[in-house]
Amino acid sequence: MANPKAPRVTARDRLLAAADELFYAEGVQSVGIERVIDRAGVAKASLYRAFQSKESLVAAYLEARHRVILTELTQAVAEQLEPRARLLAVFDAQARRLRAPGSNGCAFARASAESAVGADVLEQTEDYRRDVRALLTQLAAEAGAPDPIQLGTQLFLLYHSGSVVVTHQQQAEMLPALRNAAEALIDAALAA
Repeated sequence: MANPKAPRVTARDRLLAAADELFYAEGVQSVGIERVIDRAGVAKASLYRAFQSKESLVAAYLEARHRVILTELTQAVAEQLEPRARLLAVFDAQARRLRAPGSNGCAFARASAESAVGADVLEQTEDYRRDVRALLTQLAAEAGAPDPIQLGTQLFLLYHSGSVVVTHQQQAEMLPALRNAAEALIDAALAA
């Protein structure tokens, strides 16, 4: 007998879970829609009812990752009281994510770098990047940086480039250097 209190897992939810697993592990272009449908255990019609196209599914996959990552970042920040530590918490959370088993780096960098991505994928990528940059800029302002937009932008460039390097070179040992660079930028900005 089914548990009446258990949330119902919809075909859309199963498709998103399958897309997340397959697209993140193997890439957006290398995974055909049939594999996602098979992994989700749904009919092809369910995919097109929920998403209309593979591009829509990819955009929804990225949007879900965006929410999860921003939640992780804001939770890591919330655990810190000191403004400088709150900025560094973003890089600590990023390092945990990139070191996690099964990590393939930044889903957004990987998806947007593949050929034949459409406007929806690029829009999701830009939304994610804008939100991370805004978070870093807000934290820089809270820390008292004289030019929080400049510091937020510099830190975002480190954050993003770190994700790309780890994505393409599987160089997780570079993450401490990334954090050290962030720390140096923060300290220099706050000392100004």
